[in-house]
Amino acid sequence: MHMNFSERVYKICRRIPRGKVATYKQVAEMIGTKAYRAVGHALHRNPYSKVPCHRVISNSGRLHGFEHGMKKKRQLLEKEGVQVRKNKVDLQKYQLKHFLQG
Repeated sequence: MHMNFSERVYKICRRIPRGKVATYKQVAEMIGTKAYRAVGHALHRNPYSKVPCHRVISNSGRLHGFEHGMKKKRQLLEKEGVQVRKNKVDLQKYQLKHFLQG
């Protein structure tokens, strides 16, 4: 079965564990593209409650783009143990370093 771009983004995001974040760039690279903004657009249209799109942040560590607002994104991350300071996540501490292939 051939998955469209958005479905490939959702598949990758489902693999980001609780307490970790990934960047839009990381997600894009995992599906073989440099379309980082397109990843954000796909996540904005995410129809699945099981896709943890709140775990995807900007390459600078800043919280960015969430349909339910930045306050909610921050709350979800903090509930999972991710510290957010001044709307930013410490990528050294919380960024998923690599995805398992497959």
